[in-house]
Amino acid sequence: MRRIGKRDIVATILIALLAGAVFTSPPLQGLQGHSLDILTALRGKLVGDRRDPATSPVVVVAIDGETYDTPPFKGSPTLTWTREIGRVLGNVTEGGAKAIGFDVIFPSSIEQSEIPFGDAPLGSRMRGFDRDYLIALRQISDAGKLVLGEILSNDHPDRPYRAQQLAVRTNIRALNVHTDPDDVIRRMPLSFSIEGRPVPAMAVELAARALDGKPELTPSGATELSGYPIPSAVPNTLTLNFRGLGRDIPTYSFADLRACVEKGDRDFFHRAFEGKIVLLGTVLNFEDRKLTSMRLSGGTDGTPAARCALPAPSSTARMVRSDIAGVFVHATAVRNLIDRDAVTELGFAQRSALTIVLAAIIAVAACMLAPGGALIAWFALTAVYTVIAVDAFVHALALPLAEPALASLAALAMMIGYRFVLADRDERVLRKSFAFYLAPEVINGIVASGRMPALGGEMRNVTMFFSDLSGFSSIAETMTPGELVALMNEYLSAMTDIIEAHGGYVDKYIGDSIVAMFGAPADDPTHARNAVRAALKCHEKLTELNAGNPAFAGHGLSHRIGLNTGEAVVGNIGSRRRFNYTVMSDTVNVASRLEGANKYYGTAIMASEATVAQTGDSFAWRELDAVRVVGRGEAIKVFEPLAKNGEESAVQKTVATAYADGLACWRARDFAAAIEAFERTAAIDPPSALFAKRARALEATPPASDWTPVNTLEGK
Repeated sequence: MRRIGKRDIVATILIALLAGAVFTSPPLQGLQGHSLDILTALRGKLVGDRRDPATSPVVVVAIDGETYDTPPFKGSPTLTWTREIGRVLGNVTEGGAKAIGFDVIFPSSIEQSEIPFGDAPLGSRMRGFDRDYLIALRQISDAGKLVLGEILSNDHPDRPYRAQQLAVRTNIRALNVHTDPDDVIRRMPLSFSIEGRPVPAMAVELAARALDGKPELTPSGATELSGYPIPSAVPNTLTLNFRGLGRDIPTYSFADLRACVEKGDRDFFHRAFEGKIVLLGTVLNFEDRKLTSMRLSGGTDGTPAARCALPAPSSTARMVRSDIAGVFVHATAVRNLIDRDAVTELGFAQRSALTIVLAAIIAVAACMLAPGGALIAWFALTAVYTVIAVDAFVHALALPLAEPALASLAALAMMIGYRFVLADRDERVLRKSFAFYLAPEVINGIVASGRMPALGGEMRNVTMFFSDLSGFSSIAETMTPGELVALMNEYLSAMTDIIEAHGGYVDKYIGDSIVAMFGAPADDPTHARNAVRAALKCHEKLTELNAGNPAFAGHGLSHRIGLNTGEAVVGNIGSRRRFNYTVMSDTVNVASRLEGANKYYGTAIMASEATVAQTGDSFAWRELDAVRVVGRGEAIKVFEPLAKNGEESAVQKTVATAYADGLACWRARDFAAAIEAFERTAAIDPPSALFAKRARALEATPPASDWTPVNTLEGK
């Protein structure tokens, strides 16, 4: 993990401020609306509908496709439906409805029609057609239960025709909606200024009548209805809360209600409309469709309510689509006001602060972590924050969602760019330069600490790896300097790649020799196992190079490898002005001696019993001897790795078995039996030939009684 300096702190603050300012700026304010859409969709998917249609204080009477297909409406102009509308609304009022709002406008009457009909216009023959309808409007309006709708516009206002206006007097309210720049309705106006005075919008008027109150302006400028301060992120608007995705609004077909009137079932109207706010509107697939915050959620045009007279349609399920009938926008606003659960949005300052904080968190993560880790941190933070935002939205609080997610992603990109261009430039140079000399873990430690390396070390359990080419001096004499360098570079590169691929660290090159350690600098609990694997692979690779690499042709190179495991001091060792990252201890010396001991036995790899003990049963071994190396008084057992356990060849198994028999006889002083055992494989196995020779010498000249089967190595 990278340390943060003062320059990084300043960069983090500036990046977070810049990202937050950009994504909450006016040109990108559309993101606020997208956040509402996403939250509505996520709440619908993760939490589901929480409102029962039966408890809805508002219902919709729908002039729907069924109405257009049902007599007496089928084939007749809508202007001729007014009598039936009046009859149905009269029964709805008698059923106990608190208020009825019109989301349909009849700008003219059939009585005003100029369509030719015989020798006179149709209108002249229909005089008095709307009389009963207008009387019904007057009676319901006088009872304070009717509100007609109108569309306010400087260019093309849409109002009910004059006779309706006279019938309801002042009970007309605006149906205008608040449309965002992307043509999505997420908020509803609360009032409109008409002739210099504020007049409540249709939804506010209906809710006020249901609550027996009236909207008032508080000293802060907010609108309050019956003690409920209506939250308004955009002045004079209500943010719609589509909690039930449209399924929480019961919907009655106008055709069924008209048939119910004919049937005379007054009890049905009491059951359906008592204490309810009723909205009359068109619910069609091609007319008055609105995009709302449910556009990503698959909202519906209400929930089909119980039928009165007509049989239920073959399919009562509502089509899931991105838009809804306009009447349900007003119905949702009414229910939000009555249930007091309109969405509360954060103000600009709060949204900006929250966006900047999340951008700063990701900027810090991007400053400390690698790009991949920082991206994972962004995904994690965004997921956690989204869960928090959805939970808040369940309680009608809309936290910004799109802005923090995009701002923090931008902060991530900017911080990565800053590190690449400025902050990590020196680090990259350091890593690139010193990667040729130091292990990556050592470089990472220097960079992470931010301090210059110092003298000192620590005790670590490691496995040392020593290798040396056999008879290389005589081979080098026959080569030009260029050929020698090319050969050595090829050999050392191949061996180093194998050592590092198995987790080892090359400490140094000494001519054609390689000194490496496993288990440091990086911790590796299986360092002994990895060291043996590397040794076997190096031996196999040298055979391949001799056979197929032109630089090795004709030289027949062979090498010796010594392995030993134990405690060692690992760290920066040297003078105060110049030191190396290296290793020191008796463990290192023994590994060096075992590398040299291979030439006595004719083996390629020799490991100590400490190394064998730490490898478990991963390899097939044969015990070579018990030796006493130069500089140590204590004897150690040495072993040769044959192959991975279970992968040794038949020849290796035969040689190992014969050798084990001979070694047991040797240690039991039965030299004749030892000779017989060793000579079974002496022709193909140098260690067996060596022990057969020793056994014959001791058989000819028996050792003293205090003889011990330990071979003291005289050289290195």
